[in-house]
Amino acid sequence: MNYDWLNDDKNALIYVGDAMCSWCHGIAPELDKLKNAHPDLDFKLVMGGLRPYNTEKAIDMADFLKSHWVEIEERTGQPFKHDILKDPDFVYDTEPASRAVVVARIMNPEIEFDFFKAVQVAFYKDNYNTNEVETYLKLAKEFDLDVIKYEELFNSNEAKEHTKADFQVSQQMGIKGFPSMVLKKDGQFTLIANGYQKAEEINKIIAKL
Repeated sequence: MNYDWLNDDKNALIYVGDAMCSWCHGIAPELDKLKNAHPDLDFKLVMGGLRPYNTEKAIDMADFLKSHWVEIEERTGQPFKHDILKDPDFVYDTEPASRAVVVARIMNPEIEFDFFKAVQVAFYKDNYNTNEVETYLKLAKEFDLDVIKYEELFNSNEAKEHTKADFQVSQQMGIKGFPSMVLKKDGQFTLIANGYQKAEEINKIIAKL
């Protein structure tokens, strides 16, 4: 995976998130506004790794997760469905969803952010199982990706290592929570948002830098 953009001379908005982070789903409309407001800035997406390789089942975290989801839906208007929390077999491992986005990036970087948002909708609104490759094959088809190639990449060590590399970039940037926004300007990296914020508030911070 090419991370040359970390060291080039282009200014950028860097979004560090996780497709299975509920506040990342909540902030999605605000990020669209933020991205559209700054066409002069490169937009980069880094998979932060919320609960990668987790083995805990969602049903055992159901009360905790549902309380967050209800709050986020009320605050942001983003849709949440809770049926997946009743599945006794669903493991809340965020690595597969992150890898799914990384594979889309490898195949077509231009669709990466839209694919990321589509994974969020598939999980939170439609309650698709994010541990099953079929969930992502459906999305790959919708995004006109070669489904056979997508599945091969998704199951490859290459994609797993690329995903792990994203997690490491997040750690190296000192990110402690998601969603986080970092402004790269004149070679300097500044954390401009950690947690949910409205686009207008983030824009005010950018304007001062």
